[in-house]
Amino acid sequence: MPKGKNQKFKLYRLAQIMLENTDEEHYITMPEIKEKLEEYEVTADRKSLYNDLKDLEKLGIEVEGEPVGNRYHYHVVERPFELPELKLLVDAIQSSKFITQKKTNTLIKKLEKLVSKYDAQKLQRQVYVSGRIKAMNESIYYTVDAIHNAISENRKIKFQYYQWNVKKEMELRHDGAWYHISPWGLSWDDENYYLVGYDSEAELIKHYRVDKMLHIKMSAEAREGKEYFKQLDMADYTKKSFGMFGGKEKTVKLLVDNRLAGVIIDRFGKDIIFIPADENHFTVNVDVHVSKQFLGWVFSLGEQVKILSPEEVVEQMQGEVKRLVEQYDSRVKV
Repeated sequence: MPKGKNQKFKLYRLAQIMLENTDEEHYITMPEIKEKLEEYEVTADRKSLYNDLKDLEKLGIEVEGEPVGNRYHYHVVERPFELPELKLLVDAIQSSKFITQKKTNTLIKKLEKLVSKYDAQKLQRQVYVSGRIKAMNESIYYTVDAIHNAISENRKIKFQYYQWNVKKEMELRHDGAWYHISPWGLSWDDENYYLVGYDSEAELIKHYRVDKMLHIKMSAEAREGKEYFKQLDMADYTKKSFGMFGGKEKTVKLLVDNRLAGVIIDRFGKDIIFIPADENHFTVNVDVHVSKQFLGWVFSLGEQVKILSPEEVVEQMQGEVKRLVEQYDSRVKV
């Protein structure tokens, strides 16, 4: 029997048809396969299609046939990702603040191609997150890629950094000066993506919001600061920084109401040691970068958390409470 038309595309189109039109709940018959192939101007006889379905296994696409009445129904058995896994990825993308809305839609469309057209509809989900504001910097993908390339090639990077002004305009910081940084890692904290790197001029480890970095370029200079990062636990660094705001690192002793044990564990992890203080309280020592953000976190927990030491942090807390009370009083009077 002479070969049909467009045979060199047949296996590709067959794979496309099976992946798009079948799953654990949706099947396709041999006549329907031939009909869909003809839509791509590919013709084939039944016998060759049986062999082609077996050949799909070599491409990692396992097809199973089940007898239903006097016909066989075929469907794809396994895929690289299960539907619940893809739903989880979609939820993570939709709820990620640092991914723009445009990139969110693009990514989800690509994920939909990994399942049948029926399951793709189940990925069209809506995750509602209170106060969700998506990033507006569309270049974040390429910035992250450039950072990874620089880390891989052991090079410094340079970039400009911006902030928003009161006119809601992007404004370059330091009059548009270039930041020269040795990149050592990326951290996702408080719904934002951060570059953690070494500033040779300041001789400090610093972090930068990736979505606020512009015009990133790889430098010819080798990275510096290796000795600092050998001693740095990136996860620990993030845990100690509240909202990734810096400050002097201190060991702070807290007196905590027993009812807030979960709050402390959520913030500092299960390995932290609780020492009973009385029937209703425990003390805990936490290593943190003492900043207004940390003090504000303690303040937000009210009388259920109290800083016991060191004395200088106790004084900082008292000063911050006084400032907040005065600020509140002035607004009430107005």
